[in-house]
Amino acid sequence: MTTAQKKLGKLRKRVARFKKLSRLLKKLLAPTVERALLFLDEKLLPSTSNAVERTNRRFRKMQREIYRARTTTSIRQRVALDLLREAHLATRCEVLRLLSRQRLTFLG
Repeated sequence: MTTAQKKLGKLRKRVARFKKLSRLLKKLLAPTVERALLFLDEKLLPSTSNAVERTNRRFRKMQREIYRARTTTSIRQRVALDLLREAHLATRCEVLRLLSRQRLTFLG
C-alpha cells in the first residue's frame, strides 16, 4: 500500500466519525480517488511533458471558440468554411511549393 493510499485511509476513518462532514465529502470514498492516488504515487510512470499539456489546452480552447454558438446557422456556416478551406488546401500547397522554388532560384 502506498503512502498516499495510507493517508487516504486515515482521512476516510476520521471523516467517517462526523456524519455531516462525511456526507459532504462522499467523493473521498470513490474508488476513482484511490486509483488516481495509485497512479500519482507511481515513480516509474513518466510524467507528461508541458508541451503536450500546452497543446491540449490550445486544442480545447480552439474547440470552445468554434462551438461556442451552437445555432444551426452558425454550425452550417462553420462546416461550410471548413469545407472551403479543405477544398483550397491542394492549391495553397502548390502555391507554397512554387514560391519556395522561386525563392531558391532567386537566391541561388
